[in-house]
Amino acid sequence: MASASLLKSSPVLDKAEFVKGQSLRQPSVSVVRCHPNVPSSLTIRASSYADELVKTAKTVASPGRGILAMDESNATCGKRLASIGLENTEANRQAYRTLLVTAPGLGQYISGAILFEETLYQSTTDGKKMVDVLVEQNIVPGIKVDKGLVPLAGSNDESWCQGLDGLASRTAAYYQQGARFAKWRTVVSIPNGPSALAVKEAAWGLARYAAIAQDNGLVPIVEPEILLDGEHGIDRTFDVALKVWAEVFFYLAENNVLFEGILLKPSMVTPGAECKDRATPEQVADYTLKLLHRRIPPAVPGIMFLSGGQSEVEATLNLNAMNQAPNPWHVSFSYARALQNTCLKTWGGRPENVKAAQDTLLVRAQANSLAQVGKYTGEGESDEAKKGMFVKGYVY
Repeated sequence: MASASLLKSSPVLDKAEFVKGQSLRQPSVSVVRCHPNVPSSLTIRASSYADELVKTAKTVASPGRGILAMDESNATCGKRLASIGLENTEANRQAYRTLLVTAPGLGQYISGAILFEETLYQSTTDGKKMVDVLVEQNIVPGIKVDKGLVPLAGSNDESWCQGLDGLASRTAAYYQQGARFAKWRTVVSIPNGPSALAVKEAAWGLARYAAIAQDNGLVPIVEPEILLDGEHGIDRTFDVALKVWAEVFFYLAENNVLFEGILLKPSMVTPGAECKDRATPEQVADYTLKLLHRRIPPAVPGIMFLSGGQSEVEATLNLNAMNQAPNPWHVSFSYARALQNTCLKTWGGRPENVKAAQDTLLVRAQANSLAQVGKYTGEGESDEAKKGMFVKGYVY
């Protein structure tokens, strides 16, 4: 064993400066040989992106701001468009995404935007690159990099997330295109167990993705979503979340992931969507913060919660309750439907409704900005914003 002596004699092997296991895209890399008594196979490469990763993560986790998740696949975007009577064409997807990224002043409340690959390379309807529009708004562009969920053989009808093959080259290309953070979503189902196999597979996949993303300059958003599906109570959700996050951080450490250069996108600790006993925002905050304190190192700069089918107002109220006292991390949001639902319906595919839809988006973004600093009141919210959006067996 060479753990303690190695660290003392080789301060350059600080995990805050090194990422292990992937070939680096840039040639400016120092290779450090370890203590002579350590087998030569233990060689750690210094990531030339370490400082940039930390800076990017801190920018996304800036006070009063959160993430707009607009990384729906073309198929899922088609479902959203169909709900307002629009055909799923590239032109219609472009028009809707243009509406979102060009909302005046959006960067006051939004620090990062997660894009689908099509959007990363897409221009607005006025011919300007979407990425450039976001940067002008002081919004960091991000990119969804996973390839979706598939059945996990040997499990209890559970799934695993694919996409590691070719990820290094894809993340390098996304960096060149202007992306500075990435997202990988895998899920855990409580009604189906979750089995130890499914939890381990989810955690290992997230850790490998995170190491590869950092190796190519992208801050990884780590997202093991614990699905709302089920009749279980809040205590069951809490117990499963403890297990999942323990496994995730074990494998993140095993893969030498730089904690200061990641962001988390967890589910809030709530009862199952079909549970008869509902939880108040204060109860959700109590359980969720207790989970975070037990499992998340303070080195992690930001916790960007997913909404997971909660109503727009419910997601904002729960976030607000978690920010009534200081936290070791930036506790914020990374919402898709909980930011876009009313906006999409207001637009309805009509050019004359663009400004009204953008105003609606800004109302929701501002509400969550206030919740991030614990000052949201919930006054004046529309009935539409209070409607739940849970879909059983939801496919993203």
